Amino acid sequence: MLDILKDFLATGGIAAMGWQDLLMIFISLFFLYLAIYKKYEPYLLLPIAFGMLLVNLPLNGLMEEGGLLSMLYKGIEYGIYPPLIFLGVGASTDFGPLIANPKSMLLGAAAQVGIFLAFLGAIAFGYPALEAASIGIIGGADGPTAIYVTSLLADHMLGPIALAAYSYMALVPVIQPPIIRALTTKEERLIKMTQLRHVSKMEKILFPIVVTILVIILVPSASPLIGMLMFGNLIKESGIVPNLVEVARNALMYGVTILIGLTVGAKADAATLLNPKTLGIIALGLVAFSVGTAGGVLLGKLMSKLTKGQINPMIGAAGVSAVPMAARVVQKMGQEEDPSNFLLMHAMGPNVAGVIGSAVAAGILINFFG
Repeated sequence: MLDILKDFLATGGIAAMGWQDLLMIFISLFFLYLAIYKKYEPYLLLPIAFGMLLVNLPLNGLMEEGGLLSMLYKGIEYGIYPPLIFLGVGASTDFGPLIANPKSMLLGAAAQVGIFLAFLGAIAFGYPALEAASIGIIGGADGPTAIYVTSLLADHMLGPIALAAYSYMALVPVIQPPIIRALTTKEERLIKMTQLRHVSKMEKILFPIVVTILVIILVPSASPLIGMLMFGNLIKESGIVPNLVEVARNALMYGVTILIGLTVGAKADAATLLNPKTLGIIALGLVAFSVGTAGGVLLGKLMSKLTKGQINPMIGAAGVSAVPMAARVVQKMGQEEDPSNFLLMHAMGPNVAGVIGSAVAAGILINFFG
């Protein structure tokens, strides 16, 4: 009986488990804690964390050739999932705040500075141009865009890039507040903004059509992301296909989110994540995201001064394209300073502008290096 027990333990997962696996399991459990108890973007962090847990349990074969998660990961490798996510985002997004306040497009553009700064930083650290471009796109805080760019430019880096991009999206409520507080004064955070003007139905219908034409003519490589984003928004604003909108914004988007989350998390095995090169990518991605947040806030401060206090500079932080997480962070921080201050709709302008901006930035990088 004792021999049978020894054989069982020797051939099971316990014998194959090293300290690296135990460390990764601990990290995945910590992420599960953040998702479930702290509610840090659980729709993203919960599947990512569980994917991490699965892949670091030994001998399961899930990410080996023919394994379940390996097969599901093909949707990331072939760039299928990101445009589908953009379709769902478009069907869930109201571009009204951006149309009502076109100046917020500048804040969305300013927040993309992190992409190009991280690109230059990666070049300085010796990464080849294609890898540097993939690292830089993490600064947009847009997981689908990061996956799409990397699948075309540096597919061997898909695992760490996707993990870093989605992790920072999920941790927006942790990363952004200290940066915002460091760059703004209490008086600036207390600024109340005037109500946005009413945007007509015709404006909302024309917006996705016009943006599609202009962006794809200027940056053709952005067409899969911009095309799906604007198509999703058009079916929403047209008001004539509610069933398509319902599927795109719920069943499709959440279904693809599960697949992306599990497979991205499953790339976080000990051998990949604890590699010095991977740690460097994650560190540069954090710098990119932080600089993007700071760039939006700093332009917000400038716009606040130029308008004599009509713009709360915190909304610039929402210029990164983590929708609607970044806008919710601004709203929460505004209400912490003054419970009667409602900044959500004002922050949604730069937030949705950031989605467009990151897709355009992705197209530019693909044009130059693809």
